[in-house]
Amino acid sequence: MIPLSVLDLVPVRQNGTVSEALHDAAALARCAEAAGYKRFWVAEHHAMDGIAGGATAVVLAHIGQATSTIRIGSGGIMLPNHNPWVIAEQFGTLDALFPGRVDLGLGRAPGADGRLAQALRKDLMRSAENFPHDVVELRALLTGEPELAMRATPGYGAQVEMWMLGSSLFGAQLAAMLGLPYAFASHFAPDHLDAALALYRKEFSPSQWLERPHAMAAMTVIAADSDEEAVLLASSMDQSFVALRSGTPGRLQPPVPGYRQSLPPSALAMLEHMRQASAVGSPATVHDRIARFVERTQADELIVAGATYDPIARHKSLELTAKALN
Repeated sequence: MIPLSVLDLVPVRQNGTVSEALHDAAALARCAEAAGYKRFWVAEHHAMDGIAGGATAVVLAHIGQATSTIRIGSGGIMLPNHNPWVIAEQFGTLDALFPGRVDLGLGRAPGADGRLAQALRKDLMRSAENFPHDVVELRALLTGEPELAMRATPGYGAQVEMWMLGSSLFGAQLAAMLGLPYAFASHFAPDHLDAALALYRKEFSPSQWLERPHAMAAMTVIAADSDEEAVLLASSMDQSFVALRSGTPGRLQPPVPGYRQSLPPSALAMLEHMRQASAVGSPATVHDRIARFVERTQADELIVAGATYDPIARHKSLELTAKALN
């Protein structure tokens, strides 16, 4: 079976609280660990009422405390929002708390709209331009290669597994140049998936941390006892996507029967386009779609995203998915 991992946005449900969302994330991580998933990643988003993972390193400490063996990490930290020193300290601390279990996935997007730059007191445009330099500096702070004038404590010598994330060719090219593993966000931006993976593999330069290309691809996966039940559960996520693309993001809504049939053609087309990398259905349906996706991408690992209004439904989804692929 291809290694499976979980991407969680720590969704806040309608009429729910951030506290409940964090509790649900820890419970989901324990479920993933018991089902044999390899990694549990949390993504950095800001100024979104329905997502509680903004303080990503703090959330990962919570997840790490709730689990014992599953790798925990960022999918990802949006490095232009920060400086490399602070991230080295944060993830060095996580490595000290949970040795041998910490992944650091790095992304270039800000994770919110333009107002975030003012709130963070950052020139995000310039920070994005400096992203490759900051990645190299961050790796040096953690590994000592090359040795810098000051050592981050905690941070220096931390055994953190660094990943490059992306949804375009830029991240693929940078990951290849630096000899890093690469994860593609095909669950919400599938357009450049094939080209990015091909570029990464073609241009990969071995490093002391990675001898050959290692690629992870993301899928939206919701498994249930039947196709009909899975489609109903996925309607909560569909509502979130439509709200986000309409400029009105909010909290995760309860499922709505026949939701897709109620949409205008433009919204339905958007959902169908994003679902190029998805598996929503019974275990048999999920197995078939994941198998075809892995055959297409030749991914070394797969990370599954997707939210359900009822947290227990996502627990079951993870369990059914793991069993289907076994």
